Amino acid sequence: MSTTVVNTGTEGKTWGGGNRPLQASYGKMMMWFFIVSDALTFSGFLAAYGFSRFKFIDAWPIADEVFTHVPFLHGQEMPMIYVAFMTFILIMSSVTMVLAVDAGHHLKKAKVTLYMLLTIIGGLIFVGSQAWEWATFIKGDYGAVQTKGGNILQFVDAEGHRVALRDFAIVDQKDRTAHSKNTGLWFVQEGTLPTYSVEEVVAGLEAHENILVRTQLLDEHGHKTVLSREESLKRVKENGKIVVEGANLHVNEYGSPLFADFFFFITGFHGFHVFSGVVINIIIFFNVILGTYERRKSYEMVEKVGLYWHFVDLVWVFVFTFFYLV
Repeated sequence: MSTTVVNTGTEGKTWGGGNRPLQASYGKMMMWFFIVSDALTFSGFLAAYGFSRFKFIDAWPIADEVFTHVPFLHGQEMPMIYVAFMTFILIMSSVTMVLAVDAGHHLKKAKVTLYMLLTIIGGLIFVGSQAWEWATFIKGDYGAVQTKGGNILQFVDAEGHRVALRDFAIVDQKDRTAHSKNTGLWFVQEGTLPTYSVEEVVAGLEAHENILVRTQLLDEHGHKTVLSREESLKRVKENGKIVVEGANLHVNEYGSPLFADFFFFITGFHGFHVFSGVVINIIIFFNVILGTYERRKSYEMVEKVGLYWHFVDLVWVFVFTFFYLV
């Protein structure tokens, strides 16, 4: 009885079927599926940001004027320095993760422990830095006046440098009260009152002849339009509606409110990913210390969480480019 051998033609192919495509485990494949789907999500968010910026390109805030703060160096404008530091820390954490994965391949528990710890520290520094940046962005620095049409009026000196409201506004000693039920507004809730009123800003503007108004609109050279002294007074008096300090989901002293909306949503979504990665890294870190993977003779879990961490770092490169560089 002869035996017939059927040649399926799969010799030399990477994958000829079966349950281990590309010789990857189930866990790795599922991580790759998650990364691809999450990448599409971030792509959609960044595409929406790009379309919105293109639509309002003449009123979009200038990143070099927004992100100028550095912790412990108040009053000094250092554009993009702190954001560059955050980016460097996150990239270096990706490097330490690579070293941890490589040490795992060689079953070197001590080195995996060290590099995982450095990765966790880098992630915590990044998350903390992003929280500080959010707080600074929300608080604001100079203040502005929002017009009845929703545009932002900023204030500059004769040389074009920003001037904070606190430096020229004349405070009225009369108490200002928020809307409440006893004034007949039962269904309207008003937030915290701004530090200054439009009238106080107008009084200060009239008393300081060297201060001008700068609109949020950009000229053909990419600079914001500075009004004449007469036009500055007229614009604030006739169109000034409320004083804006900092940025939130409703107003933005730096320009278009959409910028703040996208900033909080996209950087917050990415920050959540980083925070989740730190939590997962901590769990894996303690498993490494306990010798869980040493007994298995496999550090594949470190490699899988490493894939996620590299993805988070790569996404930040695009977020950094879209929000801070372009």
